[in-house]
Amino acid sequence: MKKLLIATLISAATFGAQASIESKDWHDTATPQAADFVQDTIVLDFFASPAEMGWTSEAMLADYIDLAHERGITGSSITIGMGAHNTWEKFVTDYNKYDKAIRESDTELVFVHKVEDFERAHSEGKYAVQWNNQSTAMLEGDLSRVETMADMGIKTMQLVYNGSNDAASGVIDMMNGKDGGLTEFGKMVIDEMIEHGITVDLSHNSEKTIKSILDYMEVKHPGVPMIVSHSPVASTYNCQPYETIQETESRMQKLGLKDGDKDYRLSGCYRLIDAPDAKRIADNGGVISVTFTEWMMDGIWPEDITPRQAAEMIDGAVQEVGIDHVGIASDDMQTVAGVVGFAKKHSDLYADNGYMLNAFDQGATGCGEMSKIMAPVVDELKAMGYSDEDMARVFGGNLMRVYSQTWK
Repeated sequence: MKKLLIATLISAATFGAQASIESKDWHDTATPQAADFVQDTIVLDFFASPAEMGWTSEAMLADYIDLAHERGITGSSITIGMGAHNTWEKFVTDYNKYDKAIRESDTELVFVHKVEDFERAHSEGKYAVQWNNQSTAMLEGDLSRVETMADMGIKTMQLVYNGSNDAASGVIDMMNGKDGGLTEFGKMVIDEMIEHGITVDLSHNSEKTIKSILDYMEVKHPGVPMIVSHSPVASTYNCQPYETIQETESRMQKLGLKDGDKDYRLSGCYRLIDAPDAKRIADNGGVISVTFTEWMMDGIWPEDITPRQAAEMIDGAVQEVGIDHVGIASDDMQTVAGVVGFAKKHSDLYADNGYMLNAFDQGATGCGEMSKIMAPVVDELKAMGYSDEDMARVFGGNLMRVYSQTWK
């Protein structure tokens, strides 16, 4: 049994003050059996709040970790850097900031280097910290830095975040009609990642980048699985993930929809992955982790995500790619104010025709913080017919299988 005595050591009032207060807390609506299941199962999160845009104090991050640990979240993949503006110097600085801040938590930590570290954290009642990176811009053309990042504990990495860099094109550039796909340098980066045990992550990638990485992997690295660390599957919502802004505007005109209409969209559901690509990833042994970030689905969900909606998102992905190829992620960025400020500062990274900022204006107030939603999600999945074994796969087992195949 894990998390022994933790609940008696941590004050709930602390969390109300600092831990991602925007996310609605559904935890107490769960059955005791569901809460126990989360405690007794390896549950792996993914949250994306780099020092510049997420947590605003070391105490805030520490409280966030402590609440997750108290409620049974085994650990998380945590983003260090992202975006084309990242330099190597900034990456190292942010890494050191995070490493220092996370140690302020009351919870004992296990820094993940191998899959068994998740199991050790779970059995010893500790919290597993797995570092990820959402860009390769900080390589600044130096392939030797991939090995350095692996030595620092980076375990998964995207080639690109939203815009473009010298490795690949991201989804925002694709929306704006600029999709160069995977470059020759990007192929060399992938080779280095695989050589040094960093899992390839396809989140935030453009359509052409995703397809060209899949093509390249099938030829150069057959049988090596990849992940999509935080993207729902578009077919669950019958939406268009690879539309350009111009194509979306044309579609709205043809449908006779205008701003203010219920079904009007400023852009397509650009952060979701389409079914054919999801199936190719699954066929190669990979995992698509759906994310509980409400603003991505604004217009479909007018309010913050509910446990039922999170369960339906999981189920939609399972129906598309199978139970062995789905994971979960909150993609929580902890504070909406920080996210909005970051998006405005780096408008090139979020040039989505105003979609994201409009979603926040319409009431997206949280990102489905995993500690606040996971137990009632168990109840919802149970009601949908999912077994304990099914949920254990989705909550962490599937990702651990991929990691066991890709980490060194």
